[in-house]
Amino acid sequence: MSGRDLFCQPRRFGRGAALTLVFASVLVAGAATGSLPEGDRKTAQDRGGSTAPAGHHEKVAEAAEEAMAAGKSPMEAAERAVSRSGDRWGAVYSQGEYEEFEEALDGRYTGVGLWARRERDGRIEVTKVRAGSPAAAAGVRAGDRLRSVDGEKVDGRPVTEVVSLLRGDAKDAAAGTTVTLGLERGTRVWTETLRRASLSTESVTVRKLADGITVIKIDSFTKGSGDAVRTAVRQAPAASGIVLDLRGNSGGLVTEAVTAASAFLDGGLVATYDVEGAQQALHAEPGGDTTRPLVALVDGGTMSAAELLTGALQDRGRAVVVGSRTFGKGSVQMPSRLPDGSVAELTVGHYRTPSGRGVDGKGITPDLDADQRVIERAETVLSGLGPQS
Repeated sequence: MSGRDLFCQPRRFGRGAALTLVFASVLVAGAATGSLPEGDRKTAQDRGGSTAPAGHHEKVAEAAEEAMAAGKSPMEAAERAVSRSGDRWGAVYSQGEYEEFEEALDGRYTGVGLWARRERDGRIEVTKVRAGSPAAAAGVRAGDRLRSVDGEKVDGRPVTEVVSLLRGDAKDAAAGTTVTLGLERGTRVWTETLRRASLSTESVTVRKLADGITVIKIDSFTKGSGDAVRTAVRQAPAASGIVLDLRGNSGGLVTEAVTAASAFLDGGLVATYDVEGAQQALHAEPGGDTTRPLVALVDGGTMSAAELLTGALQDRGRAVVVGSRTFGKGSVQMPSRLPDGSVAELTVGHYRTPSGRGVDGKGITPDLDADQRVIERAETVLSGLGPQS
């Protein structure tokens, strides 16, 4: 989530990067927090609190309540408490920001449908425009320079600030609201006023290589992405190899990562995780394709639920992992509602791969290091792999 292609980002960051990373990755390609399976989330919420380490959520909640009683901002007090807690992935979000987060994990967002990045000279360049989006309808193209948003110059600003301007304040970012872009293409300089729209993400894309290999790219684990992977595997040519591209995938919904693992495993353990010291296990569904040659591509942007999937395929001998060491985010967060409606998302546990490896702070080492021509390296590996038994 820096110098990466982004198009939706919350305005408030605080210490915790969790939701910031979620937005950057879930909606494009960056880093994201892992989310507990829905059953565990519900169990914790039904208890009226969370499953965070003892005192962690309580201290944050107490700080928020004391601030509210004193007529101060509960959210700001909670942010300070999270910052002091040492929780690297803990963060506090307004009610509106958290609703946007949940929409993102559902594969939906409100925006104009463009990705942008900051060049070395500080200029903001459009890198991609979603087909059928307001930006596409207005004729915005990849390569255009974004000069301003609603009259505010954007040169030199962090991309996170630029996409915040594109997104608008949480309360004013509904579909149908307008945003005016200052654009430049060659010698042409002009402005376009666009109406934000409710759009859906495309977290799973599939393409075929000339030699019949199927490449399944997963940008993030949003709702439905696991089933999309299983469908892509079923539709791939019989006995052909598959490249599962997890580069830049920072995670999302753990349940979707487990569903994706089920496309390649016939049941069995995917990962374990601890909550308040109690061990829980995640299992694949039976019936996956266990014989088709498989290579998983990873890099330093492969995080969280994507590392969980990679570790399962590697530990169980199902895939050859190619690329560079993954990020190393093996923690799981859970939300807790504060008195003013804001939400504290705090770390509640860590997961391990089927062989018991901890990922947090360590990452996953690929079987074959490759920094360049990674797809070509994957093809070479697949050419030497026959159907597995």
